[in-house]
Amino acid sequence: MNSATLVAGVDTRRLQRLSAHLQRQYLEPGRIPGYQLLVARRGQVLLQESSGLMDVARARPMQDDALFRIYSMTKPITTVALMMLYEEGRFLLNDPVQRFIPRWKDQRVWISGAGADMQTRPPRQPMTMRHLLNHSSGLTYGAALLPVGAKVDPVDQVYRDLQLNTRSGDTLAQFIDKLAQVPLRYDPGEAWAYSLATDVCGYLVELISGQPFEQFVQQRIFGPLGMADTFFTVPPDKLPRLSACYRHDPFKKLVLIDDPQASAWAKVPALHSGGGGLVSSLADYRRFCDLLLRGGELDGVRLLGPRTLALMTANHLPGGKDLTQLAIGAFSETQHQGVGFGLGFATTLGEVQAGALGAGDFYWGGMASTLFWVDPREDLQLIFLTQLVPSSTYNLRGQFKNIVYSALVD
Repeated sequence: MNSATLVAGVDTRRLQRLSAHLQRQYLEPGRIPGYQLLVARRGQVLLQESSGLMDVARARPMQDDALFRIYSMTKPITTVALMMLYEEGRFLLNDPVQRFIPRWKDQRVWISGAGADMQTRPPRQPMTMRHLLNHSSGLTYGAALLPVGAKVDPVDQVYRDLQLNTRSGDTLAQFIDKLAQVPLRYDPGEAWAYSLATDVCGYLVELISGQPFEQFVQQRIFGPLGMADTFFTVPPDKLPRLSACYRHDPFKKLVLIDDPQASAWAKVPALHSGGGGLVSSLADYRRFCDLLLRGGELDGVRLLGPRTLALMTANHLPGGKDLTQLAIGAFSETQHQGVGFGLGFATTLGEVQAGALGAGDFYWGGMASTLFWVDPREDLQLIFLTQLVPSSTYNLRGQFKNIVYSALVD
C-alpha cells in the first residue's frame, strides 16, 4: 500500500469505492436527486463531497452549504436536550412521566376490540422517563408509517381519528392532551415501537426547564455549538439553500413533495417537533456528531458528561435483548437483528448477529433517507444527507458500512 493513500488508519483508495457506489447505483439511475457525504476518522476528514442536484426541476447542482430536512435525526438532539436536564438533577430515568404530566396518570393499555368495543386496562407499571427515551413507552406513530393499503390496528386508528401528527396545527400542549386519550399499544417496558415519544420528550424539556422547547435547543445547544444553520423554520435569506424533497414511487421516479420555493419549512410551525422538525446542514450536523464522538464536549463547550453519554448509548432494552425480540410495528430507522436501543440512539450489539461491522457504534436516521453513525471505538463518523422519502426505500446504511469498514486498516 502506498503510504500516501493511508490517512488516519484508512486506505483512502478503498474508501473512494463509496463515492463510486453512490454514483453508479443511485445518482446515474436517478434513484436519488443528490447528496452530501462526510466520512471522518481521528479528527481528519477522509471523504467529503456534494454531488447530484438539490432541485431537479430547476437543475440546481448540490451546494456545499445546502440545507436538508433531517426529520428523525432531530431525535438525538432532543434526547441530548432532555439529558442535559437529567444532569442537573431535574429528573431520574425511573421517574413516572405522570409526575410531570399529571393528566397522563389515567393511561390505559389496549387489550382487544376496536372503536366503541375497545377493551382496555390499567398498565402493569407506570410509564417512566426511560420508557419515553428508549421507545418502550407503549406509544406508537399511529398509522403514519404504515405502507399504503396496510391494515390499521385499532390503537393506530385512534391516532388517526384524533389527527395525531405533528403538523396537524395543534400546539405541543394540545398534542400532549390528545395523546392522553390514546390507549397504550402495550405495557410500558414490555415491547419496543418507534413512536411519538421523542415529541413528548420535547414537551418535557419545556415543562422541566420552563423554556419553550425551540428556545432551549437554540440557547443551550445550537448557539454554544455554533450550529447557525439548524432550525425549525428556515429564515427567508436561507431558503435558496433548501434542497427539494422527493418521494419514491413504484416506477422509481422522483416525485416532488416539498418545493423549496413554497416549503412548509418556511413557515413557523404550531408545534416544534422534537421527533422530526429540524432542518440542518452537513457542517452543523458534523458539529453535533463531533460533540458525541468527543464524549459531550467540543471546542471547550461541554453539553454532557462522558459518563452520561455512555449511559445514553448503552443498550436499555430489558434483559439486554435486541430489537428482534421486542419490536412491534412495521418500521423504524434501523434493522432489528443484533441491534439494541439506548436513550435516543440505536446501537450495534454484535457484529455477527447484526451481519454488519461497527459493534458499539450508535446512530439514527431520518425519513428522507438521511443517516449518521458515530463509532467511538474506531473514532469514526459518517453523515449522509439526501431528500428521498421514505428512508426504507434503500438499505443505504448497510451498504455504507460494508464499504467504509473495509477501508479501515489500522
